[in-house]
Amino acid sequence: MRTVFILLVILTSMALSAGIDLYKAAEYDIGHAIGQCRAIPVETGEKKHILLIHSKDAEIDPYIGMFFFPQSTTILTLISSQGVKIWERDLGPGMVSGIWFLPVFSFDLDQDGNDEIWLVNNSDPDHPLDFRKYVLQRLDGITGKIIGEYPWPKVPEKQSMSHTYRNFILGGYVKDEPVLVTAQGTYGPMQLQGWNIDMSQRWEVHIAADEPGASGSHVCPIVDINNDSIDEFMWGERCISMNHGQELFCADKETWHGHSDIVMPVLERESKKWTLHTCREQNVNEPPRIVVYDNNGERRWSALDRGHIDTGWAAHIGPEGEPIVLGVRVGKKIRTAEGERRTGIEPFTFHAFTGEPYPLDFNAYTTIPVDLNGDGIHELVKGYFEGDGSVLDRNGNNLGNIGGLAAMACKFIDHPGEQILSYSHETGTVCIWADRNADDSKIAKERYRNPFYDVNKRLTACGYNLFNLGGL
Repeated sequence: MRTVFILLVILTSMALSAGIDLYKAAEYDIGHAIGQCRAIPVETGEKKHILLIHSKDAEIDPYIGMFFFPQSTTILTLISSQGVKIWERDLGPGMVSGIWFLPVFSFDLDQDGNDEIWLVNNSDPDHPLDFRKYVLQRLDGITGKIIGEYPWPKVPEKQSMSHTYRNFILGGYVKDEPVLVTAQGTYGPMQLQGWNIDMSQRWEVHIAADEPGASGSHVCPIVDINNDSIDEFMWGERCISMNHGQELFCADKETWHGHSDIVMPVLERESKKWTLHTCREQNVNEPPRIVVYDNNGERRWSALDRGHIDTGWAAHIGPEGEPIVLGVRVGKKIRTAEGERRTGIEPFTFHAFTGEPYPLDFNAYTTIPVDLNGDGIHELVKGYFEGDGSVLDRNGNNLGNIGGLAAMACKFIDHPGEQILSYSHETGTVCIWADRNADDSKIAKERYRNPFYDVNKRLTACGYNLFNLGGL
């Protein structure tokens, strides 16, 4: 009987996937070739907008083997969900065009019903690398005008470039009270600050480079790990309270002192308990390389003894819609003014809660989970790194192509299902893709209502948080 049920689920999913009608819901022409583009949702009252953070330059990384001098500036462009420009702001030459120099976050800290836009900028534009002059800037989401400016917390001097320029902005809730968080560092000394509604400092944390426990990560998902209506966020394997900045736990604190590229919350839908999927970089090349923890930071399972697990995700693509986790081992990362690529790619996929291998019949590298038709089962878009824009169902069948890379994959306009925001390097166009036949299921609606969904979909212009929603 169970075999018959699974077969029916698979056949139903295949039929639904075959019925996906991918179309452009809106399009916007930036007017020049796009080297890099990030995007976040911005809500003003009942209106839903999209903020584009774009540059002619490719993504610039602070590591000396990847850094190059920018040839252009970063531009913020707010567009409507119909693809109409509302305002535009050129940030000028003072900030390097790169996610680690210039995080951007949308958040209604003052609770007036309109998102503000938070970013790092420079009060001394003649010296773009002078982090001592960096500021936290607050923009009005409706007009793009500066409505607040605060000193960016200073990092310790005499660090390498790669350690110095690692900036984050995020936010969550303590009960219903919003808390903004700023942070600096990833590999060496790290510091984090919490801010109240009036921008008075709520808490501050310093983590020394030689302190026990893990380094930071390239992602910083926000998750109410113990379901008490107080958000925590993951700082590497450290689970930190938005309320007081204290650690609830630090997973493998005595045995893991390296840096995990990916730390991804995955929800057990029946029990409502969270697990954490982590993928470890090679700066400390000790086994294991993929580890999944429970909601107390205790190991559930682990896999792989060697290698740099550079990226990964969780997606509901199992036989019965259960979550599968991905970890991608890479050989070498190359980033230049022409873009980035990786060599020696080896994807590994597992059942999220048991660690049992779950081989796929296609290469999941460069994919991002997205539920286009709203059935609670993820499709996958090859919209990351060197992705070719293909949209696949969970069995690897091709459903269409978005014509570029993806800057968002979530529900960000009033349309059934989730959407993809794509950008084309060559044409300079940004497109919103949706399924014309989408119909939100009960599971999909539960996902959208979960507080995790809203706070994490705002993180896609800060760190590599483009995949955070796949585990929900």
